[in-house]
Amino acid sequence: MSFIIGFGVGLSLIVAIGAQNIWVLSQSMAGANRLIIAGACITCDCLLIILGVAGISRVQQYVPEAVPILTVAGVLLLVWLSWQALARVFAGGEGLKVNSGASVQSPMQTALTALAISLLNPHVYLDTVFLIGGLANQHAYPVLFAAGACVASFCWFSCLTAMAPSLKVYLNSPKRWQVFDGAIAILLGGIAINLALGIAW
Repeated sequence: MSFIIGFGVGLSLIVAIGAQNIWVLSQSMAGANRLIIAGACITCDCLLIILGVAGISRVQQYVPEAVPILTVAGVLLLVWLSWQALARVFAGGEGLKVNSGASVQSPMQTALTALAISLLNPHVYLDTVFLIGGLANQHAYPVLFAAGACVASFCWFSCLTAMAPSLKVYLNSPKRWQVFDGAIAILLGGIAINLALGIAW
């Protein structure tokens, strides 16, 4: 169960439309070093997730009173993210717009750009280190939770890079993104409720 919840949380945080996904899909459409792009993005996510799980676990050992605070913060963040996804469902959107004519970079440039887009985004630390790390340590098997989140990252970026031509058409649809956002809102809201009940108990 920890693995499945970790996979769901990881996937729901990754699939949101953002600069990283747009860049990955644009470069993949141009045929630019797909393995390097996927490898860099997956590696960054997995390392940050592992750092978060290990770091929060260490905090739990030395400052146990910080755990309830982190849990409440995690619930509030999940509620906020769920609300944002739900708001996008009702507001609609434009889908994932990409530039299929993006210029192809060298392998080294591609790797450096992928690392920069992944690591210079402050939200990635909030999502992977604090949120996933904190949620993982609320489960009986935090390693399985982290593994699920890492597998979610692997699946998402592998699909984006390997199936870019087909995904471009599919992800450009605002209606399909509304379905994605609806599923994300339900998933994150359910996890927030589950955590909140645990705090109350």
